[in-house]
Amino acid sequence: MNDLRYVYAVCRPFEAALQSDLVGVGGAPLKQLAHGGLVAVLSQVPEADFGYEPLRAHLEDLDWLTGTARAHQAVIAALTTVTCPVPLRLGTVFRDDSGVRTMLQDEGEQLRELLSRIDGCVEWGVKVYAEPTSEPEQAEVPQHGPSASGRDYLRMRRARQQGADRMWARAESFADKLHRDLTARAAATRLHRPQNPELSRVSGRNILNGAYLVGRSASEEFVECVERTKDQEPELRVELTGPWAAYSFSSPDSENGEEVW
Repeated sequence: MNDLRYVYAVCRPFEAALQSDLVGVGGAPLKQLAHGGLVAVLSQVPEADFGYEPLRAHLEDLDWLTGTARAHQAVIAALTTVTCPVPLRLGTVFRDDSGVRTMLQDEGEQLRELLSRIDGCVEWGVKVYAEPTSEPEQAEVPQHGPSASGRDYLRMRRARQQGADRMWARAESFADKLHRDLTARAAATRLHRPQNPELSRVSGRNILNGAYLVGRSASEEFVECVERTKDQEPELRVELTGPWAAYSFSSPDSENGEEVW
């Protein structure tokens, strides 16, 4: 079997050197393939692992998938320090160099447009989780008479529900304002679907899951804006991740989120 070409990202030609010890999937050395004013960053991988059927089987192997994803991300993270790459999906492979050149030729117009849109920018992720820490104070239930106890029980339930409604309203208002403030500091935004806590295994209800494309020179102000909000509401948790390559802005339908430029 021949080696295939595993492509990590496409970018414009760059002169800055990547770290000398950087390698790709499986420890393979990296290579730059230029065509039509674009550069594909790739490495060679064995067809026995990355052919269509073997790759499908490997994607069911969590250990293999984790190691491959880490190597993939390491290359893109390194590229992000020296340029603004368009990251490709995990496991993007071609038969040979000719196949990579054909991709660059066929998709060149769209790739150049994407590179122009993300030029000079990085992606930041901001999530807000609601984590109620207390319940509304409960009135003491009188000890005399079933009717009085019943009325107080209903009143207590109504007070608890009203308190919860107020808390969720504050949370939604907080998230909406934060998103507006961050959008004003971003070149583009994308709202992803809230995370499912059963899948993410993260505590709290996710009420904001936003991606923000921010100029490198504006990133410090953007981060400060997020940091200032972290202690404003004790029952809300604000998480900031990044800077990343522009994953959420490198295809028109990434995760079907709502994108605003």
